Amino acid sequence: MDFVTILGLLAASITTVSFLPQMIKIWQNQSAKDVSFVMLICFNTGIFLWLIYGIILKQLPIILANAVTLFFNLIILWLKIKYR
Repeated sequence: MDFVTILGLLAASITTVSFLPQMIKIWQNQSAKDVSFVMLICFNTGIFLWLIYGIILKQLPIILANAVTLFFNLIILWLKIKYR
């Protein structure tokens, strides 16, 4: 694995993990009132498109980061709807 791929995986890991505290906080508080529904829809759409882009380019860091980020943010979206 070359340096650029390692750098991409490290960046992907850090930015993806950054969503965990928000997801945990929403889960614990059973409230997502401060999270914008429109932002979640836009963000999930963008992440999905990034995932497709990564798949087309066959770039592992892009694929992994966006697949996990999309998963986390779909959970946040589900919690937003559930705790409405």
